[in-house]
Amino acid sequence: MENDFRGWPSADEAAARLSEMSGDRRTLADGTRVPRVLLAAYGGVAAWWVAGAAAASPGKNYEPPTSGWLALVAVLIITHLMNRETGIRFQRMGPGATMAMVAILVVCLTLFSVSLGLVSLGAGWAVAFTSLAAFGAVTWLALVAYRSALERLRHA
Repeated sequence: MENDFRGWPSADEAAARLSEMSGDRRTLADGTRVPRVLLAAYGGVAAWWVAGAAAASPGKNYEPPTSGWLALVAVLIITHLMNRETGIRFQRMGPGATMAMVAILVVCLTLFSVSLGLVSLGAGWAVAFTSLAAFGAVTWLALVAYRSALERLRHA
């Protein structure tokens, strides 16, 4: 069996094409605007999920709210809208974005637990503050994750 490499680009041409692709990635990342409304939507979903603790009745007969599944669907829809608006589908987000995503989960679970504790103590009104904290923290962490993912795209 014989190999026919005629017509294939040389090593220099291949390197030049790879360099062009890197330039295209940088141009794409530099030209992308941050979709702040959609990042705030992530925060809104987190606030809504944390606020669901106010309707729960923690104690012996506690049943977790089913709003968690609806929140997951909302997050998937927001992610689809973000992909559609920016035109970027992140394959790898990088360690900074991954850490921000883990922090979002930790913040949401912690604030939900605190909210359940407040409701069990009869301070259901204070869940408004934990919901507001969830909105702010998740919106900021989503922005950190998005910028980190763009940075990874720029330098990939």
